[in-house]
Amino acid sequence: MTEDKYLEMARFAKALSHPIRLQILDVLSKSACCYTGDITEELPIARSTLSQHFKELKEAGLIQGEYNPPKIKYCLQSHNWEKARKLFQNFFEVPPADSCC
Repeated sequence: MTEDKYLEMARFAKALSHPIRLQILDVLSKSACCYTGDITEELPIARSTLSQHFKELKEAGLIQGEYNPPKIKYCLQSHNWEKARKLFQNFFEVPPADSCC
């Protein structure tokens, strides 16, 4: 794997490293798109905290948002979602080296 692929995987992994962000992705994966208000009803966190998590996911390229006043509609960014899935799948399919212990 190239250094660029490792950097990309690290960016995705960082975005996936919080339970709330995983819940957000789970909600979005089960619907075409979702408005922020809909997600705040499902997740028991403050809207400002949720906004920070959306920002992390968006910066990693896993979701995209569209501003429709007064709400923001979020969806999975399907191209990057598929890219992340393949990167991690390939990474975990490599058999581990023989144990040294």
